[in-house]
Amino acid sequence: MKFADLYQPISEETTQRAANIKLLICDIDGVFSDGRIYLGNQGEELKAFNTKDGFGVKALIASGIQVAVITGRHSHIVQQRMTSLNVPYIYQGQENKLHAYDELKTTLNLQDNEIAYIGDDGPDLPVMEKVGFAVAVNDAHPLVKRLAHYTTLIPGGYGAVRELTDLLMLCQNKPLTSAGAST
Repeated sequence: MKFADLYQPISEETTQRAANIKLLICDIDGVFSDGRIYLGNQGEELKAFNTKDGFGVKALIASGIQVAVITGRHSHIVQQRMTSLNVPYIYQGQENKLHAYDELKTTLNLQDNEIAYIGDDGPDLPVMEKVGFAVAVNDAHPLVKRLAHYTTLIPGGYGAVRELTDLLMLCQNKPLTSAGAST
């Protein structure tokens, strides 16, 4: 199966970049969620996560590709969701995302060209400038889209992460499904 059969045609350069990836780093707000934050009268915060993204993350991890998240906000919801997906590297409250990026790169002994990042807005740009495969969600800010090597067809919070996990796995000849990858 080819990626273009599911989503859209991709260039040979995109295929090559995706084939090298050993770590996917994701932003949260606007990527895993649609970017909206619901606040209740008692101060509770709610976010919606798409189960398709969850399945894709679990399948990607099962295929041997590491996953991390770096977000500028602190949220118990994020910790809970990412832990349920077995994401081992969760960085919250990162106003400067490059610190977490550099730590991950050192911890996992990776080069920039082995790392992908998916983002949607200005705080993601410094990391996207460094990685080997920078990805923007469909509804990302225009500056993010301009910098990206690939822009998803799907907007953030609606399966864009799944689209990217499918891209990485197909470019690395890995199956899209994984036993036990419930969301």
